[in-house]
Amino acid sequence: MINKELFRVMKEKWGGGLNTFISEKVVPVAGDISCEDLGVKETGLMEEMWREVDVVVNLAATTNFDERYDIALGLNTMGPKYIVNFAKKCAKLKLLVHVSTAYVWGEKGGLMPETPFRMGEALNGTLGLDVDVEMKLVQERLQQLEDTKATEREIKIALKELGIERARKYGWPNTYVFTKAMGEMLVGSLKGDMPLVILRPTIITSTYKEPFPGWVEGLRTIDSLAVGYGKGRLTCFLGDPDSIIDAIPADMVVNSIIVAMAANASQSCQTTIYQVGSSVKNPVKFTYIQDIGYRYFTSHPLSDKQGKPVIVGKVKVLSTMASFNRYMSIRYMLPLKGLELVNAAFCQQFRSLHSELDRKVKFVMRLVELYRPYLFFEGIFDDINTEKLRLAAKCSYHEADEFCFDPETIDWEDYFMNIHIPGLVKYVLK
Repeated sequence: MINKELFRVMKEKWGGGLNTFISEKVVPVAGDISCEDLGVKETGLMEEMWREVDVVVNLAATTNFDERYDIALGLNTMGPKYIVNFAKKCAKLKLLVHVSTAYVWGEKGGLMPETPFRMGEALNGTLGLDVDVEMKLVQERLQQLEDTKATEREIKIALKELGIERARKYGWPNTYVFTKAMGEMLVGSLKGDMPLVILRPTIITSTYKEPFPGWVEGLRTIDSLAVGYGKGRLTCFLGDPDSIIDAIPADMVVNSIIVAMAANASQSCQTTIYQVGSSVKNPVKFTYIQDIGYRYFTSHPLSDKQGKPVIVGKVKVLSTMASFNRYMSIRYMLPLKGLELVNAAFCQQFRSLHSELDRKVKFVMRLVELYRPYLFFEGIFDDINTEKLRLAAKCSYHEADEFCFDPETIDWEDYFMNIHIPGLVKYVLK
């Protein structure tokens, strides 16, 4: 990890002594949070952790929207349960911080409060949500698939579909937010008198300032759309132009975790939820992101496989599913079908052209399927507790300014044009 670009500033500060510095501060432990005792095999090491650990921060998760249901349950739901069990055995424990996501609220509109979920509470009011039942269901489905000699690909597809099916049954749009919500339920119900912070960030984007601007690893949510557009794959998209894209830079999320740890340690029995985002204090509309993307990739075009600049145009935004389906049928589906017939008549002479068009259509349709719930999102995330935390930090800690997580300080145009999109190009598309 310390060989990553993220640690460049520390390398400049410590030089050849960085490895020694890190070894004095950090002890990496191999484990698996989907197992009891976090999968730590060495008894002595586990006992040492129980003696010495005073704060537990759980950031582990799978963030794929359509993850296999067994994997998502193991990491996002059962993982927090095992984290709580571990934390209860820590003799010096002052606080457990569980990092969730603001989108546990699903597709609800209006103001989403900083309140916990009750065990078994479904977003749509459907009765019968039970984590144990969900675990049993997965095991039964997996056994059925193995009994019928299903291939690994067939098992993967079936378990992905099961996750989406179960999520939608109880009112969540995808497997990720459904399993994260159940993880919150388990943490809240099992914590006992343990001090607990549940931190719910919104869409996490590249670093704003620390350790330097623009660092990002991998494509997340809106970044998939930005890259698809910059590569010329996205000529239209579905969404409400007035919907809010709630983004928050990664270093602000980290800062909020650190300040929450300082403010809540040893607060016996207390559970506090912080929603860390920008939709209340500094909202960004979908149309603004669209305009920024056009301006950036027009002045800084990406290159195609032949090294030629990709020319982008303004994306046609379709504001309803009906208009989107009409557009896709006329613009792509019918020509694709015609090309398929021509291809068959001319002995696959146009196979590469057909494959390219088919790939583009599937790319757009997959993005729409995954992100549709958020493209018409009408909610904003209340951050009263988070604002109180910001104010308390300013009053109590002289170094509070070094741990800024106030979205009002962000100039979105400067951030997206000069920090975030250049960071994507440099660190993800390099």
